[in-house]
Amino acid sequence: MPLYYEGQATTRELYTKEQRQRRDTTKWTFVQGVLAPVQFFVFLISVILVVRYLVTGEGYAVATISIIVKTLVLYTIMITGAIWEKVVFGQYLLAPGFFWEDVVSFFVIGLHTIYLVCLFMDLISAQMLMYLALSAYLIYVLNAVQFLLKLRTARLQNVPEFSHA
Repeated sequence: MPLYYEGQATTRELYTKEQRQRRDTTKWTFVQGVLAPVQFFVFLISVILVVRYLVTGEGYAVATISIIVKTLVLYTIMITGAIWEKVVFGQYLLAPGFFWEDVVSFFVIGLHTIYLVCLFMDLISAQMLMYLALSAYLIYVLNAVQFLLKLRTARLQNVPEFSHA
């Protein structure tokens, strides 16, 4: 399976000229730029609260609320991210330039969703719920690193090449 659609300038470029223009002019780029740090901030608070509960046995309710909020922010960023991909690449998810980031995002969303199902159906203990949340958070960190590396790649590709002419 090719990593990039036919028509991209090279397989090394993340965006064609047209895709870069759409990326730079859509409001969804701004939305993603706001939601990403919000999600990370919610994640940091939640990790602290979850670890606090696991270490002390205190604060289960607030840790649970933080995980639910993190999950809702995650769903929001995934939906808006899919819209962003549609605008920029012409498809809602799994655009070749972001294929692996989207695949890992599915695991992140899946684990968060499993957490909610287990919580609301009372399927596992409170401690196991917290460990489930931490496993979702671990995959989230991996996914965040993927996106940061992709952002770095995109920025490097926007830098004009130095010419010795």
